[in-house]
Amino acid sequence: MAGERQARLADRIRVILAERLEKGLRDPRLGFVTITDVRVSGDLQHASVFYTVLGTEEERLSSGAALTSATGMLRSEVGKQLSTRLVPTLEFIPDALPENADHISALLREAQQRDAEVAKLASSASHAGEADPYLRQEDDDDTQA
Repeated sequence: MAGERQARLADRIRVILAERLEKGLRDPRLGFVTITDVRVSGDLQHASVFYTVLGTEEERLSSGAALTSATGMLRSEVGKQLSTRLVPTLEFIPDALPENADHISALLREAQQRDAEVAKLASSASHAGEADPYLRQEDDDDTQA
């Protein structure tokens, strides 16, 4: 039951923040920000807001600073639209998901290339050594009978 309430509150906070950021903040440092996830603590007093920023590393840093400086205003906006007794504190955390996905994709491409090289080598390979001179045809016939 508490998990459902946390999930509903987190989803509502995500929607409120996304709508507010879509309207825009009066901070020129803020770039193209997307709220990817919100996680609310069990006591509903703290919300971790995960976001991504489209752009360079400098734009990501300046957008993070803009979100941090606008935390109070965004929290009051959340408080106006929520029907809860206490408004959770907001913590903005850059979401590393896109960078991790790019890294995993690069690793998968590298593994695929190595698999192709191994398959190419295996197709032209032959068994090492010679046939076993101690294994005679009669021995094979006795074991099959």
